[in-house]
Amino acid sequence: MWEYEHAIETSATPEAIWRLWADVENWGTWNAEIEKIEISGPFAAGTQITMTPPGDDPVLLRIAEAVKGELFVDEARFDGLLLRTIHRIDRIDQHRIRVVYRMEITGTGSDETGPQIGPGITADWPETMASLAELALR
Repeated sequence: MWEYEHAIETSATPEAIWRLWADVENWGTWNAEIEKIEISGPFAAGTQITMTPPGDDPVLLRIAEAVKGELFVDEARFDGLLLRTIHRIDRIDQHRIRVVYRMEITGTGSDETGPQIGPGITADWPETMASLAELALR
């Protein structure tokens, strides 16, 4: 298994972060690594998202779990691997939250392939999460 986690703290509200997460078709406004994105239904478990990074083929994601105002989990499967990304909101106190993104790569060959592909997938997380928090404060 390969794993990586990044967290930021913000005074944005959980509701503001959730609104931006649930507005999938506008993820590109705060995530520069999205050229095109489509969702096939409501922002809920079982719904598929097709995300196209700049200059790459589309990536199919499935929302595995969604708890309004708290977390959502998306999963991508390819070549015997499961790429699972947990997006979580933790309350620090009455005025601050921690936004956490965690990727777990499991499956056949994940010990070798995870370190090869994982860092490239997660490299933009600090900038993406900072943009998300900044937009949520507006």
